Amino acid sequence: MAHEDPPDRAAPSPVSEPGFAPEGKLLEDPSGMSSGGPQPASATPGVWTPLATPTFRMLWLIWMAANICMWMNDVAAAWLMTSLTTSPVLVALVQSASTMPVMLLALPSGALADILDRRRYFIVTQFWVAAVALLLCLAVLSGQLTPYLLLALVFANGIGLAMRWPVFSALIPELVPKHHLPFAMALNGVAMNASRIIGPLVAGAIIASLGSAWVFVLNAALSIISGFVLLRWKRQQPDNPLGRERLGSAMRVGLQFIKESPRMHAVLLRTICYFLQAASIMALLPLTAQRLDHGTAASGSAGTFTVLLASMGAGAILGAMLMPRIRQMLSGERTVLAGVAAQSLATLTVAFAPHIAVAVLGMMLSGVALLATANTLGVAAQMALPNWVRARGMSIYQMSIMGSTAIGAAIWGKLASLATVQISMAVAAISGLTALVIVQRLNPDRDIEEDLSPSRAFPPPAHSQPEQGRVVVTIEYEIDPARADAFRELMQLSRRSRLRQGALSWKLLHSMSHPERFVEQITDESWTEHLRRFERVTADDVALRDRKLAFHKGKEPPAVQRFFTDAV
Repeated sequence: MAHEDPPDRAAPSPVSEPGFAPEGKLLEDPSGMSSGGPQPASATPGVWTPLATPTFRMLWLIWMAANICMWMNDVAAAWLMTSLTTSPVLVALVQSASTMPVMLLALPSGALADILDRRRYFIVTQFWVAAVALLLCLAVLSGQLTPYLLLALVFANGIGLAMRWPVFSALIPELVPKHHLPFAMALNGVAMNASRIIGPLVAGAIIASLGSAWVFVLNAALSIISGFVLLRWKRQQPDNPLGRERLGSAMRVGLQFIKESPRMHAVLLRTICYFLQAASIMALLPLTAQRLDHGTAASGSAGTFTVLLASMGAGAILGAMLMPRIRQMLSGERTVLAGVAAQSLATLTVAFAPHIAVAVLGMMLSGVALLATANTLGVAAQMALPNWVRARGMSIYQMSIMGSTAIGAAIWGKLASLATVQISMAVAAISGLTALVIVQRLNPDRDIEEDLSPSRAFPPPAHSQPEQGRVVVTIEYEIDPARADAFRELMQLSRRSRLRQGALSWKLLHSMSHPERFVEQITDESWTEHLRRFERVTADDVALRDRKLAFHKGKEPPAVQRFFTDAV
């Protein structure tokens, strides 16, 4: 949506509906505030720059520890299951139990992270993971651990992971300036991929020397320490006089915002294209390791697999170091295209590598592509979300990653069983790049950012005794019939804006007897939810209000009326 600065006007008394004053005067527009703040005149920021912020540095170290714990837990749980049963199904279910909560609980956990104190919520997730780790440790030491109890505890640990990811993602933009956000997210990629190397190595060393139980002891200790560090953080939670949103309503509004956000549509489509394709290289990596070790000892493929996995993590860290230069050279769209093209090349290289050294280079290239693409898409998602819905939006972004990865793994695994591993990976490489080119052509994203900075231009209406039931608002415009088509087109932006703010429904009515009369009708779930829309007004909404008023030809401002729906 284009931003148009309205003329400065004096602010009148409280309004009847966002954008309209009872006396017909435009409200003062505070949207001149830049969404990203002034750019520094000093040296160009680098990938390590966000670590100069003490709070971000503290949370980044906690995030690093959390990811190391996740990898240690996965390795120890998988090893334990092989000692408890010989069933391939139960062994495979360890990975499913670990990742399933992220798919099932991403949206509810994102909603909770938006409606609760994010600091306290983050603390709860740390102590939850610590408690699960202690239960695992006790079950192992007491000899009471069974395959099904292990799956249940792995699933419980996955719940903690599902709760933790959205709240951490939502906190990042609070801690660093807008122009540092890409580097902050690149550092998150460094933490995640460094932990991919550190976690399994530490877990393997502890299992070999002390036993699996001590892996869970270390996990619990790191999580408890992180929890107490967070307790010392003095983050101020903004007070909301309207109280907390209900969970069901918060989830509905989150999904509705994504549905009505073209920018998020573009991000999600590109995310699905990339991770559907990238899933092949990881899903088929054990089989690739076996092929490269053909004719050697049976234990060789495990070592090869570890080397290839570590190579990908090292490539991702290298990608983070290169991000400042990549951002200077390429736009967001071109970075995504280059990332998918690099992933295709990496997949083909690994698939047909004649030697492990060639496969290592391919895995490193895949790591660079993963970091650059995921960083670009993650930053675009953050920029498309205002703070009040950020955790919900980022949880849906995470669901798109997990879902497309899971579906992609199943597709490429099935194709490999019908043909060969090389053919499956080659199809993934070619189809992924082709799909992205089609998406970029049909759904272009020109990196146009909306100004989502909060605005207080529309003071909420007062009502002495609000009734129960839904609230229906009507706004009546007088439009020159010759400009009716252009007005209708503009009002589709109004529909999108109202629904993103949380309205239940929106309609545009056109009078049969008076062709110049148009009525905008908005329905809200309740009086409280109606007031919440005023808290969610952005600078872009203010600009849209002025564009609508430019069409109104009446001597008086558009007439606004409110109604409560009677219970039937």
